[in-house]
Amino acid sequence: MESSKSFQDLGLQKRTLRRLAEIGYESPSPIQREFIPVALTGKDCIGQARTGTGKTAAFMLPSLELVDSADRVVQVLVLAPTRELSEQVHAESRRLAGDSRIRFALCVGGRPMGQQIDDLQAGAQIVIGTPGRVQDLMKRGHLRFDDLEIVVLDEADRMLDIGFRPDIERILRACPKDRQTLLLSATMAPEVVRLANRYMESPASVDLSEDRVMVETIEQFYVTVDEDRKLPLLLRILALEKPRQVIVFTRTKRGADKLFEVFSRRLKSDRVACMHGDLPQRKRDRVIRSLRSGQLRLLIATDVVGRGIDISGISHIINYDIPEYCDDYVHRVGRTGRLSSDENGRAVTFVTVAQGGELTNIEKRINDVLPQYVVEGFEAFRQKKREQRSVRRFGPQNS
Repeated sequence: MESSKSFQDLGLQKRTLRRLAEIGYESPSPIQREFIPVALTGKDCIGQARTGTGKTAAFMLPSLELVDSADRVVQVLVLAPTRELSEQVHAESRRLAGDSRIRFALCVGGRPMGQQIDDLQAGAQIVIGTPGRVQDLMKRGHLRFDDLEIVVLDEADRMLDIGFRPDIERILRACPKDRQTLLLSATMAPEVVRLANRYMESPASVDLSEDRVMVETIEQFYVTVDEDRKLPLLLRILALEKPRQVIVFTRTKRGADKLFEVFSRRLKSDRVACMHGDLPQRKRDRVIRSLRSGQLRLLIATDVVGRGIDISGISHIINYDIPEYCDDYVHRVGRTGRLSSDENGRAVTFVTVAQGGELTNIEKRINDVLPQYVVEGFEAFRQKKREQRSVRRFGPQNS
């Protein structure tokens, strides 16, 4: 059966298989199983998969096998949307490389450029970074792609969402035309499709998209709530669910700050934090470390953490504000459901009466109808319901 494939069946070299055994990789994840054999052929390939499914190894293992460690020129370029994701990819890639003589350079903003220039001049063969910093190093003459073999666009939809398209296109135009291009994205938004059509050559496609996985691994609900009842409803749900770790998403930075102030006054605990685009990079790093270590129990955030952050301990997502775009729902909810193979994540989306159409659009996007979350004895919605949707009543999870 396809699902029983081992790493030995994927066409990887023996030294790669030995390294995977050393670091405890027992069997490939679905994206690794499908993507690696295609990438090893040298063909361009598009992979749809969410963060946390093993996609770094899916594109890095074939790339590592191609690198000539004796030739100290840039041979592989990986572009990622954020510094945090670039750092994760860098750390995992070094772990996969083991004691090989392959050299890496991490090129991201918020870090001293001098060290990055030193790593490039020392002969880095694999460069991992954000488009802005990579382009800056190109302009300064420190980064050349004359001998580049592979370009990886990781979280391509997110890079385009946050305005990196001009940078990405300038970088791709500076790369050799006969390179291999690997593109990974949780969604195939029109902008991603246009980028692929323009800069990829008859790419193969591996579709393990997040919205299909979500239906199987994440219990998703909606709750109709008046705007002024959101806070008490949130408090009641947290008391019922007793989440291991939860991210509460708001649409705006101001909304996140206001909600954080409420919890800070009530709890007076260092297990609650807030994160959005105005937070200095150093504080964002500290928050992510606390969340990953399990010290942080509740994170209030905007969509700055909706994508590109791989944290396996999140048990619940609360969409305090329904996301503005359907794809943002996919990315938000995709932060959960990774605890173990037999433990599902949960996501609850707050919806006001005026936002019924937005809920319908989300349901169309994920091809599923969300049941209603009802808190017994709590009046979240004072207006008369005009439409009766499917209702599922339940109390707190068993722990």
